[in-house]
Amino acid sequence: MEIKLFEKKYRDDMIFMILEAKNALGRIPHLNEDLLDIDANYISTGNMFWIAIYNNDRVIGCIGTKIVLKNDMWLKRLYVKSTMKRQGIGKELYKKAEEFAIWKCIDTIYKKFSSDYVEAQKFYPLIAFVEIVPYEMVKSLK
Repeated sequence: MEIKLFEKKYRDDMIFMILEAKNALGRIPHLNEDLLDIDANYISTGNMFWIAIYNNDRVIGCIGTKIVLKNDMWLKRLYVKSTMKRQGIGKELYKKAEEFAIWKCIDTIYKKFSSDYVEAQKFYPLIAFVEIVPYEMVKSLK
């Protein structure tokens, strides 16, 4: 597995992976508009978006960042291919986002999710996030 900065050639494969992941969670698969143009919505705004690549150059995960204040950042669109969960892919993607946050002198990382994202509710505490309000978590990097 390799974590790398998003490249346009992976766009369709990434979108397919996300829709498949949402379907596996029992959600009606729909695509968030920001995912249609990663460069415009993430990279060109000073944020980042990484993908996890596996065998045969296939996308198996993704994560994005959104810096909202000088020292605050939100995690966006962390997805892992449904058949490859619990193999450390999410943690590796998160690690890349945290390294970016430290490089940008971010003090606090936030994550918000829906009540039906049961796996997210279990995942984020494992990487030292704490709940501040229902379905919103925070991690201090200080």
